[in-house]
Amino acid sequence: MRFHSACLALILATALTACSQVPVYQRPVAPVAERFPGTGQGATTQPVPPAAEIAWRDYFADPRLNQLIELGLAHNRDLRVAVLAIERARAAYQIQRADQLPSLNASTQHTRQRTPGAATPAGIGFIADFYQVGLASTAYELDFFGRVRALGEAALGNYLATDEARRTTHIGLVSAIAQSWLAMLADEDLLRLARETLTSREASVRLARLRFEGGVVPETDLQQALTLQEGARAALAQITRSRALNENTLVLLIGRSLPEGLARDVSMTGRPPLADLPAGLPSDLLIHRPDIRGAEQTLIAANANIGAARAAFFPRIALTTTAGLASRELSGLFSAGSQLWSFIPSISLPIFDGGRNQANLESAETNRSIAVAQYEKSIQVAFREVADALASRAALADQLQALRAQAAAESARVLLADLRYRGGVSTFLDVLDAQRSLFAVQQALIQTQLAHQQNQVALFKALGGGWKDGPSPAAGGRT
Repeated sequence: MRFHSACLALILATALTACSQVPVYQRPVAPVAERFPGTGQGATTQPVPPAAEIAWRDYFADPRLNQLIELGLAHNRDLRVAVLAIERARAAYQIQRADQLPSLNASTQHTRQRTPGAATPAGIGFIADFYQVGLASTAYELDFFGRVRALGEAALGNYLATDEARRTTHIGLVSAIAQSWLAMLADEDLLRLARETLTSREASVRLARLRFEGGVVPETDLQQALTLQEGARAALAQITRSRALNENTLVLLIGRSLPEGLARDVSMTGRPPLADLPAGLPSDLLIHRPDIRGAEQTLIAANANIGAARAAFFPRIALTTTAGLASRELSGLFSAGSQLWSFIPSISLPIFDGGRNQANLESAETNRSIAVAQYEKSIQVAFREVADALASRAALADQLQALRAQAAAESARVLLADLRYRGGVSTFLDVLDAQRSLFAVQQALIQTQLAHQQNQVALFKALGGGWKDGPSPAAGGRT
């Protein structure tokens, strides 16, 4: 009979433990269109794999850039903080998970107590010793209504969200290093162009000065040549400043000084273009973007907190148990008959708390609504980033083609203007105007090349690329 009662109690406890107050989680519908603007029906049939499946080593395929990314992943402080935040979240999850198990503590105690004669029937005071040793489990909560498990689910969601935040930081760092490196390449091209232009204009000033001193041309020709020369000098100073600032940014990103000779003989010209990536579908972002996955884990944690808040309305049952040995003399502590045990169940039922539990429940439900909005916002931001990059990709490609044709036309115009000036057909102003236009177009061409490649990097990041490492030349095969 006693055995059947124990089984019945076990079955009842198991059934009660299965009760969970956590609402059934349902992923919110993505608040974006089913396709990206302008992608058409065939956007997902390209043979190129999705960006999230391409290792950054393979996508960039630039040994110098890959070296910088490796340094950044090893030394960047933001990424280091993100990694440490994961360790903190993991510890918090393990602490919460430990609450689901009883804790056992070993204890030993010696009590020496004097009892006055007024407190004894015989009226004689005495001093007594009491020795105790044993194991104790204090206030272990029987989680019948799922409060502790709900808190564990919330801690797990926060831990996973922190891990996704580290992946987001990783992807952002890879993208930022790549974009800063491309900016440095463009600066090097602009510096070469500015130096060549300054040298050419210094030669034009010398020629104009000789012709002015010989009485062949008026002073206005000399002043116009000086104006263009100083304009080129000012442009050189501005580009030099931009180059230094971009290098400082890159140093901050990689967390250390640039390797010696890294930026020597680099150029945007002749550099292989980055591969065009398939946009896929907006629903793919839910899988490939760690910031979206992290926002969903935060939502799951907020949903679990509602279960903990609901469970607070139900009784809370706790057990305190002690088992050990006790004796008035140390020598008799381990003798027969010294066994000591206690079993203290307790139950508490909230009757009046001033509305605290109800307020906690309302707060948890509001936090879930906030988490839903943040999750939906993360999807919308990702959708916009991809859509912006796709819109810029086609426009920048057309702009590059037009600028290349314009640069070729301006180069031919400079040659023709110089021939006409030397033949006395046109004025020196025509030559200077052609040179000024060519310099401006050449600068715009380099800057547009930079914008086009930086946009490709932005698209790679927006599609969730930059997390996979790929094979390392040093390691032979790291993922």
